[in-house]
Amino acid sequence: MQPAYRECGQARVTAPQRTSLALPEGEGRGERDGNVGYPAASSLPLGRRGFLRTLSWVSAGTALIGSRIQRAASLAAIQSRRVGFVDDNLENYHANVFLNALRGPLNDKGFTVAGCVGLREAEGRAWAQKNAVTYFDTAAALNEAVDFFMVLAPSTPETHLELCRRVLPFKKPTYVDKTFAPDLATAQEILALADRHGAAIQTTSALRYTNVQEQVKKLAPAKVEHMITWGGGGSFAEYAIHPLELLISVMGHETTALMRRGTGNRSQLLIDFAGERTGVVNVYPQSNTPFAASVTTEKATYYMAVESSQIFVNNASAILNFFLAGKPNIDRRQTLALMRLLDAAKDPRALKEFVSLSVA
Repeated sequence: MQPAYRECGQARVTAPQRTSLALPEGEGRGERDGNVGYPAASSLPLGRRGFLRTLSWVSAGTALIGSRIQRAASLAAIQSRRVGFVDDNLENYHANVFLNALRGPLNDKGFTVAGCVGLREAEGRAWAQKNAVTYFDTAAALNEAVDFFMVLAPSTPETHLELCRRVLPFKKPTYVDKTFAPDLATAQEILALADRHGAAIQTTSALRYTNVQEQVKKLAPAKVEHMITWGGGGSFAEYAIHPLELLISVMGHETTALMRRGTGNRSQLLIDFAGERTGVVNVYPQSNTPFAASVTTEKATYYMAVESSQIFVNNASAILNFFLAGKPNIDRRQTLALMRLLDAAKDPRALKEFVSLSVA
């Protein structure tokens, strides 16, 4: 940039280039203490017209800068709400329902599914093309385009550890779909991996976000002493997490023992909690068994059918809140309690006696 010059007597003084907000030459500008561009003590008054013109220029410039800053902030906020799907086989119900939730009822939150990657590449590319989502060859490539990860694979939790190994090193908030892990040891390994990389992590079933939890809140200060939940689905291995999540989200993480009655498509889990509280979880796959619950307080028992139409939208909304906060909104102790319950339910001893759920 060429320097600007002004004559000062016989001397030639270099003056800094004025910005677009500077006053025009002759409008109240002068010299003071050898500096150019400041009003001199002997300067003539601006006059009413000059003052008003100056004020209008400053106001217009300030408004323009403010609007540009606000627009830039808005664009940055939108760009910083990009979600990446990480899956085994992207062609699954959860990938579809979460995508539809973000594009539909939760669109006003400003999140977009900016990309995806899957272990099964052919199926993943086909899903991405069908749903107009960019497919990336690797998790590292996907990382460059997103701010948050959703590890799905709801039917193959045995892939969650490997999928988490690929994304948690990027230190971005990561949601892991149900069931969190195939067993407690793997769940602890995933959590340790997240902690090691400083990545916020959260997992849940959609049954944490139902009308049941809302109704229980209204019972306060009465405490739930006993709770029963029901659920169906395709198999115990894949769907037991749902009625269990419903139970733990109300009763808390302090489970002490479990006994199982029945196997296959008719299983009942008897669960003891601290404080002499109890729970029963009925898992009836391959049957028309809607999700439901009953809760018993000191004075009454209440039966509630789960209103399932909004549970995935509610779940997705909670996930987005987790992303915005950058920290989990679910107690990790409940996640581990659920994994202990599922492990105990697979223990042959549980068919004969109560199995201790010691945290140690």
